[in-house]
Amino acid sequence: MIAPMTRTTFVISTLLMATFAAAAHAQDVPGIEICTVEKTMERRTSCLQSNVDFLQKTITKLASDHQQKIDAANRQVEALKSTVAGLQKIVDELKTAQSKAAEDAKKPAAPAAKDAAPAAKDGTK
Repeated sequence: MIAPMTRTTFVISTLLMATFAAAAHAQDVPGIEICTVEKTMERRTSCLQSNVDFLQKTITKLASDHQQKIDAANRQVEALKSTVAGLQKIVDELKTAQSKAAEDAKKPAAPAAKDAAPAAKDGTK
């Protein structure tokens, strides 16, 4: 058997759920409706117009959302392009410095060999 307090709580909660369910059914939820169930031409026309309005709003919202995403992607692409350009400049500078260092390494080695050759001649005499 249900206790009196519990029974009262159950009845109240059931009434509240029924009230909320009735309120939910009474609301006009935007979306696509089936207009073929309407009998009069005025109601059918109104239903179709409501569907058209809903679709236009949805298309406009989606177009705006996608345009924002495209704009953000374009900004990101531009930022990446500038980063790549900066990195390419650094690579070019490093290549130049590397080739310069290689040339510098060859230059001192060549004069040292020339200096060593006359010393050898002096020692043989």
